[in-house]
Amino acid sequence: MKVLQINNVYKRGSTGKIVYDIHNFLKNQGMESVVLYGRGQRENEPDIYKTSSEMLAKYNALRARVIGLQYNGSWNATNNLIKIIEKEQPDIVHLHCINGDFVNIYRLMEHLKTRKINTVLTLHAEFMYTGNCGYAYDCEKWKTGCGKCPQLRHATRSFWFDRTNTAWELMKNAFEGFDANLIVTSVSPWLMERAKQSAILGDKEHAVVLNGIDTKEVFRPSNFEYLRKKHDLKDEKIILHVTANFSNEIKGGKYVRQLAEKLRDKNIKIIVIGNTDRSLNLPPNIIDIGRLYNQKELAAYYSLADLTILTSLRETFSMVCAESLACGTPIVGFKAGAPEQISMSEFSEFVEYGELNTLQDVTLRWIDSKKTMKDKIANEANIKYSKAKMVEQYIDIYKRLSC
Repeated sequence: MKVLQINNVYKRGSTGKIVYDIHNFLKNQGMESVVLYGRGQRENEPDIYKTSSEMLAKYNALRARVIGLQYNGSWNATNNLIKIIEKEQPDIVHLHCINGDFVNIYRLMEHLKTRKINTVLTLHAEFMYTGNCGYAYDCEKWKTGCGKCPQLRHATRSFWFDRTNTAWELMKNAFEGFDANLIVTSVSPWLMERAKQSAILGDKEHAVVLNGIDTKEVFRPSNFEYLRKKHDLKDEKIILHVTANFSNEIKGGKYVRQLAEKLRDKNIKIIVIGNTDRSLNLPPNIIDIGRLYNQKELAAYYSLADLTILTSLRETFSMVCAESLACGTPIVGFKAGAPEQISMSEFSEFVEYGELNTLQDVTLRWIDSKKTMKDKIANEANIKYSKAKMVEQYIDIYKRLSC
């Protein structure tokens, strides 16, 4: 069996690591594996193709902002991508996040559909069934056709034009009749139920495959004493907040700051990983680490923490939940869609979004719980979130399509 994966990036970011893990697992199992990606540095590896230049992708991003359509550019890059598919003749094409200005999504879907190529579409975000936005939040226009978008700049990056209905129709037409050779997988039950409600993907075959992480070599309870010395920590309780963008309203950094103010009289420190805004005036009980690129060091911070906190408005999965639990650290946070579903309920608690006083109460209730359940959390998370389990589930889906 030959599997060809397509994603924005390879080996970097959450989806890039997932693609990398699937690729290597398949090759170790004696299967043929090919990866096509559009953004980031060019990798010098066999069977790995970068299909778009960065200059061309940036041009397509600017074009989308001007004309109000995100997914119909990238003509030359899409030709290149389709030529590679034709050359490789895969048994399965596995699509991940393909919204990075490197491929014309409508043309790609039409090609896969008309050539009757077995296709797995993994939803990591919502844009493939909203036709526009990666996160629809409370808007439900995607169920009926969009138009007059209430969050136009966020949804489409358009400078001027609202063409959300046009984009919705184009996506719907691209999937029309694409049934027998397509299985749609979602990274959480919450995301799958949303996809089933859409007019674009609602009538397709659906399955859930949770994202997997490296629970054997990376995300597991690990030594953290060097971090205590590094940050001059004594007997303080530690809360960890990991985010891609602390200043982003969607990630809820303001709630972490407000919680820190409420906990000033407690023997608690909050460690923040992922903040890039060095101008922020943070409370003294916040330790700002900034960006962290070493995964094993990240696992050490999870292991150090007594509790991990999640304050996002919306998440379609939550790698933070999986990583923290795999390191034996419980989770509290706001309900954000998927996290409260994919997290293990006996080791986590989520409250209504924005209810800071309730979050404070829950935080104080859970802050001492890790010492009695660390091993149990890690052992169960090791099974639930392992990358081997994820790939084995995808292989089962590949085989179903190939029969």
